[in-house]
Amino acid sequence: MIALSLAEIAEAVGGQTHDIPDPTVQVTGPVVRDSREAGPGSLFVAFAGERVDGHDFAAAVVEAGAVAVLGTRPVGVPAIVVDDVQAALGALARHVVRRLGATLVALTGSAGKTSTKDLIAQVLQRKAPTVFTPGSLNNEIGLPLTALSATEDTRFLVLEMGARGIGHISYLTGLTPPKVGLVLNVGSAHIGEFGGREQIAQAKGELVESLPSEADGGTAVLNVDDPYVRAMASRTKAKVIFFGESDEADVRAENVRLTDTGQPAFRLHTPSGASDVTMRLYGEHHVSNALAAAAVAHELGMSADEIAVALSEAGSLSRWRMEVTERPDGVTVVNDAYNANPESMRAALRALAAIGKGRRTWAVLGKMAELGDDALAEHDAVGRLAVRLNVSKLVAVGGREAAWLQLGAYNEGSWGEESVHVSDAQAAVDLLRSELRPGDVVLVKASRSVGLESVAQALLESGAEGEVSAR
Repeated sequence: MIALSLAEIAEAVGGQTHDIPDPTVQVTGPVVRDSREAGPGSLFVAFAGERVDGHDFAAAVVEAGAVAVLGTRPVGVPAIVVDDVQAALGALARHVVRRLGATLVALTGSAGKTSTKDLIAQVLQRKAPTVFTPGSLNNEIGLPLTALSATEDTRFLVLEMGARGIGHISYLTGLTPPKVGLVLNVGSAHIGEFGGREQIAQAKGELVESLPSEADGGTAVLNVDDPYVRAMASRTKAKVIFFGESDEADVRAENVRLTDTGQPAFRLHTPSGASDVTMRLYGEHHVSNALAAAAVAHELGMSADEIAVALSEAGSLSRWRMEVTERPDGVTVVNDAYNANPESMRAALRALAAIGKGRRTWAVLGKMAELGDDALAEHDAVGRLAVRLNVSKLVAVGGREAAWLQLGAYNEGSWGEESVHVSDAQAAVDLLRSELRPGDVVLVKASRSVGLESVAQALLESGAEGEVSAR
């Protein structure tokens, strides 16, 4: 974080200082909520959870070098006491962002947020120091913590914003007001919580409503291929730039194709020129993510050639998102188990088909959460798509939703041993260990709550130990 005195922090968050002999002492290290991350110069934010109360670690974090604790009660060590720690954390982030002078880029969407955020960050880093959301810490706690990790030399701050209801993104943009706002898509993720796509679009569009006017430098970057997102152009006073594959897009891709290894390549067109891109990431769905990143970078002054080079060299920065690993025996494991919704599940299956062309392919799939009344139809559709893409083996893992996946495959024409329903991750591992052959490609994907990353990890450990069937 930029250096701030305890007195300035207390004023910014509306708190009272306790046991602080010298309020001019500065916080020069990170703001942390995990006591294990406390170190010299840090500020520890004490949240009181259901199982663990951060206030109980106050003495330990100060001993580790923390300057003070931000909490809701005195703790016997230097502390700033507030009524609401979460609100105080947000207020501190807002104060720091105002001081920074960095260009703040915010993005949201139903699918692809984290991958696109990682691409934007890697492209903008070529131009100037950039701080961005680690992983998918995109909520009312993770977002301010990211903003507070910026330093005096930060020029771009890239923040992913998630929402589980109307008003959530408005709250986040109030903490960290963006200059550039990107909306990727409106899909089915969390549709059970929102109630429908119209409600999701209403929530996601809060981002563009928060932007400054075009005269004040605001820019809305919108997916022209998504009608819900395209319609958001009427909800902002900012400049609007469209990306997508439509001819109406300001930033678009032509001659899109996949390499023999399943990596997308295309001709990038921007208002400042055109250049060729061949990505290191896997799956055609990354073309849209790349175009979104390119549109942001173009608006921030980068040339088409600069953007194309950066996109071609960018990798995956967040774990369990299309992580492609080949074992010594030739089995390829595609770990995309961080999360799943209908759109990302379809994209992953198409990527599996491309990567595994000419090889035997396995789709190890589990529940897609928070789909509400659409759950049966969406799981059925994914099972059917696996058959249409000629996936060799479908392994549906879990309870009712997994049964729906297998039912969809069965109704599409998958009989016999082409699809199987197993109870849990361990059963899937046992099956795969007994039936995998060298050269097979395995996709593992489900909502985070299912925990299918354990399947991918077990398969990689098995490969390292040489445990694979040679049939």
